[in-house]
Amino acid sequence: MKEGLHPENYRPVVFKDMSNGDMFLSRSTAKTNDTIEFEGETYPLYKLEISNTSHPFYTGKSKLVDTAGRVDKFMSRYSRAKK
Repeated sequence: MKEGLHPENYRPVVFKDMSNGDMFLSRSTAKTNDTIEFEGETYPLYKLEISNTSHPFYTGKSKLVDTAGRVDKFMSRYSRAKK
């Protein structure tokens, strides 16, 4: 591979899907503060809200992920109009 192609901080990073706990190892320049033990090694940890293992498009399951209460707010606002 060509020398000097990747940035100096291009390193292995563990990405963790916080909605289902799945983890995978990839190389990245993502800034991280946490570390994790993964397959006997310590790696920087980058936390994801959703990944291909939990996203409804990839899983084929309709799963509602509501982190900020937006659905409850919508239902309380528009459930009155339905009646």
